[in-house]
Order: sequence, then C-alpha cells, then structure tokens
Amino acid sequence: MGSGYLTSPLMLIINTLFDLYILLVLLRFLLQLLRADFYNPVSQFIVKLTTPPLGILRRFIPSVAGQDAASIVLCLLLIYAKFLLMRVLSIPAVHIGGVMAPISGTSYGGLLVFCIADLIALVLTVFLVAVIIKVILSWISPGQYNPVIGLVDKIAEPVLRPMRKFLPPLGGLDLSPLFATLLLLVAKMLIVPPIVYLGNF
Repeated sequence: MGSGYLTSPLMLIINTLFDLYILLVLLRFLLQLLRADFYNPVSQFIVKLTTPPLGILRRFIPSVAGQDAASIVLCLLLIYAKFLLMRVLSIPAVHIGGVMAPISGTSYGGLLVFCIADLIALVLTVFLVAVIIKVILSWISPGQYNPVIGLVDKIAEPVLRPMRKFLPPLGGLDLSPLFATLLLLVAKMLIVPPIVYLGNF
C-alpha cells in the first residue's frame, strides 16, 4: 500500500472537523454583524459550541468598531493550525478559492497570508450558498418560516438588497439572485488568487 493509504482518510477527517468548526465561528461573527435573532435555536446552537474558545480569546482581544474581533482571530488561528497539521502530514499544497497554495514551501508569514485568503474565500462562499438556498427554498416552500430559513434570509439579504435596487423584478421575475451569484463568483475569482500569490513571496 502507498504512503497515501492512511494520509488521505486522515486528511479528510482533519479537513472536515476543522472546516465545520471554522464555519460555525464565522457564522457566529456574521450573524452578530447582521444582527440576526440571538434567540433563534440555530443561533443558540452556534453560540453554545463556539463560546468556550471565544471566551478565552476575548480576554486578550477587544471588540473593534463594536464587532467581535475574537471570532475572526479564532477563524484565522484554526485555519493556521489546519495548515500546520497538513505540513506535518507532508501535504504539499491546498486549494484556496480554486488556486493551489503551496503550504509546504512557504514561510510562516506566507502561511498566514494563505489563511487570510482562505477566510475571505469562505466568507464569499457562505454568502453564495445562502443566496442559492434562499432561491431553492422560495421554490419549495414559499412563505413558510423555520429557524434555518430566518438565518439564511439574514445572511443572503445584504447581497440581494443592492442587486434589487439596480434590477427590479421584470414581469414578476426576480433576477437579483442570479446576478448576486455571478457577482460573488467573480469577486472570489478576482480577490482570492492575488492574496494567495502574495503568500508565495
């Protein structure tokens, strides 16, 4: 059996566990930023899972402009730890926003730059997925409400609202999700690669 026999499943476990928790921390930050319903059951679930490490970080990291900077720092620390683990497992590179980032051959400073690129890519992906889910739910169960729909609406609305100003419904058809999706994809393609390339130096 090749050397990747155990490495591949181990990488799958590491990526899944780290990415899920990073996503929870990021969602907590975004939901606070967008003033989502704190008493929403999904919000409460996210808060309970992310409070222990954030409680420690907040002792040293104050809020910035009224926003929870500790959440962003925790996201970056978790991504950095994930990349370091990959180095230990001799993983040469990772995909960040569709670009290969050589984590094995870059400096620790460059690794931090990769972390920033990865976090930005994740933020854009969260908004993209929220818009897509909102569209699907509007087809499947229009007018219905549950805790998940409430949070999806809260995340998708900041992206869709500006689109609606420039693209009013045409014949009852709302094209704003289509253009919002396109804009997020283009933003990811234009913003993330230059940051990844910066980390190579």
